[in-house]
Amino acid sequence: MIPLPAELLDYIVEQTARIQQIPAPTFHEERRAVYIRDEMLRIGLDEVFLDEQGNVFGRWRGGDAEPFILSAHLDSVHPLDKSLPLEVTTGKITGPGSADNALGLAALLTIGKCLVQHGQRFDGDIWLVADVCEEGLGNLAGMRTVVDRFGEAVQAYVILEGLGLGQVCHRGLGVARYRITAHCQGGHAWVNQGEPSAIHELAAVIHTMAEIILPQKPRSSLNVGIVQGGTSINTIAASAFCEVDLRSEDQAGLERLVQRVRRIVMGRERKGVHFEMDLIGIRPAGSIRPSHPLVKLALECLAELHVPAVLEIGSTDANIPLSRGIAAVCLGLTRGGAPHTDSEYLEIPPIRLGLQQVLMVIERIWYKNGSRRS
Repeated sequence: MIPLPAELLDYIVEQTARIQQIPAPTFHEERRAVYIRDEMLRIGLDEVFLDEQGNVFGRWRGGDAEPFILSAHLDSVHPLDKSLPLEVTTGKITGPGSADNALGLAALLTIGKCLVQHGQRFDGDIWLVADVCEEGLGNLAGMRTVVDRFGEAVQAYVILEGLGLGQVCHRGLGVARYRITAHCQGGHAWVNQGEPSAIHELAAVIHTMAEIILPQKPRSSLNVGIVQGGTSINTIAASAFCEVDLRSEDQAGLERLVQRVRRIVMGRERKGVHFEMDLIGIRPAGSIRPSHPLVKLALECLAELHVPAVLEIGSTDANIPLSRGIAAVCLGLTRGGAPHTDSEYLEIPPIRLGLQQVLMVIERIWYKNGSRRS
């Protein structure tokens, strides 16, 4: 087994704190990417570079077998101008973005350092990748570029997230996000009384969408997260828009939900009222079987570490390889809570188990029987 020296546990805590303090909202990950690149160079990986998308690649050379890709996303949900408080105690790290995904990035560096120190070479290359645009409307653009680069000729993708130790996420939750905009002539609230209002028309659409009875098989969801429109209290609104998040456990279910929403929107079209429905984000669904060798390997490693395991579905970077029929799982590194808030925290002691599970998967990945395809 690849050893995990005690000093690397101090290293991962130190790196988590440093990375958390570098703001990296989606589309603005440059500073954090440069830091990760420079750390990979200091570690001594065989090849390190930034691609045109802003993803960071570090290579640990192996044999001629297909490579293994280990990744963690660079971005967080917190804006550039937001103060990022941080508190580190003997048992806990607290601060926005500490778990999601400063710890994942720190684990990437720690595993790289461990590989270099141990010196073991494997049947194929190990690529450590820090990718952009995982959060929000980033549309998983970074991981799309990564998967395009490697194609299908890989052993597997393992995606690292800070929280969720024991979860083996082998299914990608399908997500489609739309901006729905209503357009009307508008006018004065009194002089043009009776003319259609974009706000009123949009409100009717939202109300009708909210009445959709959503299926539980496949489980689906609909959420209107943003509503904006109008210019003043005494003006009939000429335009208004909302942003809606649609999700389903499979791609066909997602497409059916999209079509239901589209029918509702187009059903409000009439003279003087026009709607636009623009796609602003898509995360394709996909999965591999619970019996897939990669899933079984992840579960076996957790069992050997006496960590209770559960199979999960989620919206992560794993969606992209999974949607293309390529083996991928997302693994958590520790326990904690309150993600995407100022109170976000992670527990330090379980990180050792999180790192060990990943090292065990790396060591065994080439020796598992079975196809990489789903």
